[in-house]
Amino acid sequence: MEIKRCGARPSGKGTEEYFTGAVRVDPLFEAPEPARARGASVTFEPGARTAWHTHPLGQTLIVTFGAGRVQRWGGPVEEIRPGDVVWFEPQEKHWHGASPTAAMTHIAIQEALNGKVVDWLEKVSDEDYPGRK
Repeated sequence: MEIKRCGARPSGKGTEEYFTGAVRVDPLFEAPEPARARGASVTFEPGARTAWHTHPLGQTLIVTFGAGRVQRWGGPVEEIRPGDVVWFEPQEKHWHGASPTAAMTHIAIQEALNGKVVDWLEKVSDEDYPGRK
């Protein structure tokens, strides 16, 4: 058994390469091999969002606070709220983030395949982000 104490793992800033706007990433867990699960709590300030990306084994989001948006490639933008759970299929191109006027926090859970959990792609432009200010 291992207990990760609250505050023992420092928060990090979402890098400008993969995020637009102010984003904070709080690591939660990274199970040792042979397990593959990894999780983080991610907070997006209003208007902040990920770049388009995929996950080799899919991703689950559990919304814990605020109002957000998600979109899969070719699909409509969907609003998400606390208690909503979002599943993205393996290799499904998508993005997620806050609404234009409210922050949003979610827990992101994904599994590593050969040590890799995400493939980052192009950013979501301001023109393609619906409801921008």
